[in-house]
Amino acid sequence: MREPTFLVLTALAGDPQHGYAVIEDVARMTDGRVRLRAGTLYAALDRLRGEGLIEVDREEVVQSRLRRYYRLTGLGERRLGEESDRLRSQATIADRRLKARHTLGGATA
Repeated sequence: MREPTFLVLTALAGDPQHGYAVIEDVARMTDGRVRLRAGTLYAALDRLRGEGLIEVDREEVVQSRLRRYYRLTGLGERRLGEESDRLRSQATIADRRLKARHTLGGATA
């Protein structure tokens, strides 16, 4: 799973959110490192809907514009959990190797 997809699903793991809120949430989660552009986000949302990972929660009109809220589906929740487990496992391997490197005196300044 690519990082933007993981971050969008993570943003939607809490309460349903509309697109701009997802953009802001991703920026907050990554301390501004990842800034999704609107076109990229909406293409991803359409793809994730097509894959059955998210669905429309509700729609409302705000200042004459349609605001669509999205939420995770059960499948989306499972896929996000699997990816979270995978990333955690990879991080554990990296941590072990770094600790072993320092323990064996292989670290360089």
